[in-house]
Amino acid sequence: MSRFATLTFQRQVGAPVATLWQAWTAPAARAVWAAPSPDVTVEFLQADSRPGGHEISLCKAEGQPDIRCECGWLEMQPGRRSVNYELVSIRGTTQSAALVTADFIPEGKGSALAVTVQLSSLAADMEAGYRQGFDAGLDNLVGVAGRTMVLERVIKAPRQVVWEAWTNPGTLPQWWGPDGYSCRTRRIDLRSGGEWVFDMIAPDGTVFPNHHLYHEIRAGDRIGYTLLWGENGPKHADAWATFEDADGATVVTLGMVFGSAAEFQQARDFGAVELGLQTLGKLARFVGAG
Repeated sequence: MSRFATLTFQRQVGAPVATLWQAWTAPAARAVWAAPSPDVTVEFLQADSRPGGHEISLCKAEGQPDIRCECGWLEMQPGRRSVNYELVSIRGTTQSAALVTADFIPEGKGSALAVTVQLSSLAADMEAGYRQGFDAGLDNLVGVAGRTMVLERVIKAPRQVVWEAWTNPGTLPQWWGPDGYSCRTRRIDLRSGGEWVFDMIAPDGTVFPNHHLYHEIRAGDRIGYTLLWGENGPKHADAWATFEDADGATVVTLGMVFGSAAEFQQARDFGAVELGLQTLGKLARFVGAG
């Protein structure tokens, strides 16, 4: 077989393009769907999903050497197209180089994804492995996009002001949660590797125990964390928040990948979209932009 190949993949996705884009680009979501099988885990050592940004991830399987993937984002047109290169290596030896182009197409209430991989195998013939890996990963992506919730709000305040309100342990509990809810903090340590253990208290006095585990805090740009039901409880969702400048205002995007489609539907039925938007509204009012 040739050491050069052009591979194409297509998927129909039951989620709007804006949600699919977040699932494709957000490191917290990519870590969920990128593993080709349940016995493989993907660990991001570095992640910067923007033009010129660089990623390094390790694909880990018991008894096998880690597969290292270096990725550079060359072009990103949100909701339309992304282009990136990939260098795959094992034990310091480069196995392949590839150029990956992904096109996003709106289709009614859903979307379509078309991926083209221009592959150059270096140390070994990688075509079969790439086909298998991308097929499995994109199948996972379809499922992840279907249980991903994305909320967005433009807040008329500078990004640094919004960021400080979110990452200051003295201010976050003051505004976090929907209208009428309050926070009772047990422990709070807002850093990569830190946590926030707290109770959300509803207007009727119902207590909802929460535990956030922070695995990424990229100053002024992005927060990645895991939501647990109560201290060290079952995982509720993988989540992220991003902050972007917009003519003196800040675009805040909050994304969550729920553990299953049933949990996603349960959250929607509970009013998670409306309640989440209320939370971002409280943030806007807190920084004087409501």
